Amino acid sequence: MALLERVPALLRERTFRRYWTGQTISLAGDQISLIAIPLAAVLVLGADATAMGLLKTAELLPALLLNLPLGAWADRQASRRRAMIAADIGRAALVLTLPVAYALDALTLAQLYAVAFGIGALTVLFEVCNVTLFVALVPTERYVQANALVNGSRSMAWLAGPGVGGLLVQFLTAPFALVADAVTYLVSAGYLARIKPVEPAPAPVVKGHFTEGLRWVVRERSMRALFAASGTVQFFNLMFHTLFVLYATTELGIGAGLLGLVLAAGAVGGLLGAAWSGAVVRRIGIGGSLVAGFLGFTLPLILVPLADGPLPLLVGVLFVAEFLSCVGVMIVDIAAGSFQMAAIPDAVRARVMGAYRTLNHGFRPLGALAGGLLGTAIGLRPTLWIATVGAALAVLWLLPSPLPRMRELPLKEGESVPVG
Repeated sequence: MALLERVPALLRERTFRRYWTGQTISLAGDQISLIAIPLAAVLVLGADATAMGLLKTAELLPALLLNLPLGAWADRQASRRRAMIAADIGRAALVLTLPVAYALDALTLAQLYAVAFGIGALTVLFEVCNVTLFVALVPTERYVQANALVNGSRSMAWLAGPGVGGLLVQFLTAPFALVADAVTYLVSAGYLARIKPVEPAPAPVVKGHFTEGLRWVVRERSMRALFAASGTVQFFNLMFHTLFVLYATTELGIGAGLLGLVLAAGAVGGLLGAAWSGAVVRRIGIGGSLVAGFLGFTLPLILVPLADGPLPLLVGVLFVAEFLSCVGVMIVDIAAGSFQMAAIPDAVRARVMGAYRTLNHGFRPLGALAGGLLGTAIGLRPTLWIATVGAALAVLWLLPSPLPRMRELPLKEGESVPVG
């Protein structure tokens, strides 16, 4: 009984437990694909830098192109859960084409590009539907706890997934390792099939339906401030990550093994950030958590261009920077996700999130391009200074808005704060 009481309240509810279990297994499988598909391109097909760039583009492009139209489509559906099940089954089928083609000695780079794009498109569909399913499963006062559980699973996947994926690739070869990922998608679909929440009614098709989500983001003051801050961080953070590995290995002289340990510290920090997020929100409120999370995410990374000295000191500084930054990013992700779910009306939820993600994803390639150009023009360390300080200043978008003074999540119509 004492052990049961330590289990989060949401995980004692069968419906949410099934939803969370499916999400957790699917997130773990995603990490296998993240390492196995690029390794299949390199080890099996001999892909060069250009081919790897095309593969990454194929993976990211659906998020930029399809969030808005699929969000508009999802808001018109009576059952987003069924669309998510179809997306899971579709992703499993696409992944399985790779080991089949490999076994038939017919695997090509063109197929890898097509599969990467298809998985990306179905993932966008899954995610825009997922935001509506989530609010059908979880009452507003438990958004933070539910987001912490899902993001905790994501951090565990970041921590364990690459290692498990690497072992599977080593023992099974990269294409056959993807069978494990396909299985995780089918398990996720199975768990989704076993829940039947009451979803919000589909939105009527009216003039301006397609663009209403974008107009809502721009019109709503708090959401507009959150978008501006997130977009700024996305831009500068992609500048940073475009150059980080190159800077750490060439200018700081850190080997691949030590760099892997530094990145693993980030996964541990993310896991702890997810565990602490509920206490942080209770102590300083949802708005204070957003501000603290943005600063906690960005300020530690200033240590990276500041790093200097002997190798043990350099590794220690990068370890601290990555660990603290990932604690901060998990707090801001959970606080921002909870605020968005509470603030966005059900009738436009998928469209708003589709528009929000489209705008945010648009900053990523721009930041990566700017990082590469500046790194070549003025050097790696000066560019990292610009990237890290620029990201830290993103919090200034939040300060004039109502968000920093917000203690509680806004309640949806018909909800009340629970007593006791």
